[in-house]
Amino acid sequence: MQAVLPPFQLFIDQAIDRIREDPDVTGLAVGGSWISGNMDSYSDLDLVLVTTHAIAPDLEQMRAWAARFGTVLGSFRGDHVGEPRLLIALYESPLLHVDIKFLTIDEFYQRVEDPVVVWERDGALTAVIRQSQVQYPPFDFQWTEDRFWIWVHYAALKIGRGEYFEAMDFLSFMRNVVLGPMLHLNKKGLPRGVRRLETIAEPDDLEKLRKTVATPDRSTLLASVQASVQLYTELRDALAPATLHKNDAARIAVMNYLTTV
Repeated sequence: MQAVLPPFQLFIDQAIDRIREDPDVTGLAVGGSWISGNMDSYSDLDLVLVTTHAIAPDLEQMRAWAARFGTVLGSFRGDHVGEPRLLIALYESPLLHVDIKFLTIDEFYQRVEDPVVVWERDGALTAVIRQSQVQYPPFDFQWTEDRFWIWVHYAALKIGRGEYFEAMDFLSFMRNVVLGPMLHLNKKGLPRGVRRLETIAEPDDLEKLRKTVATPDRSTLLASVQASVQLYTELRDALAPATLHKNDAARIAVMNYLTTV
């Protein structure tokens, strides 16, 4: 076991001790970097609590359950990521970031990864995992191509107006939604934004990605937009299916507009 794991293991052991006698609990599983064994001292903990009766999206019930695992300093529901069944919590002593997803056994069938089952009643979670398949949302190349050139034009408008911080924010959005996922796909991984690209992507690709990061001035921002376009087109041409409809008219018009900003 990794040297940094004891605080996390202690938390999980404590959680199990506090739920095993509750007949409403079907099982507890751990996802995220726990699955791959990549936990380190900066990791958060991703728990899946499966119960017979729905707890989410009732925030008070979710918080009450979270409080059974330890002293909660603060928590909020995952509405901002479109997941009202998720509670993001900060625990005291040790200071841990813990995400708890509250599911029923029927909801456990639909998942993006196979978590590690750390406790279950009558093998219920293991049976679901054996009977069903993980379905991670695929990267949609056509959806991306249909939007990318409009997004580039929008960034150019912000630079032209002098809204440099908003342009920087938009470039970050494109890295997270477009470039990062495509770099993951290029390494045969899942399109998980920019997660751990520093240790996954090829050095040349990382250097290209660094060039998409700008400071709040016109010339640097324009260079970063150009770098974003170059990286996108390289990855698109290498990874997209042959059926992709490329919007060349929009690309030409937008790239010509960039020269006037």
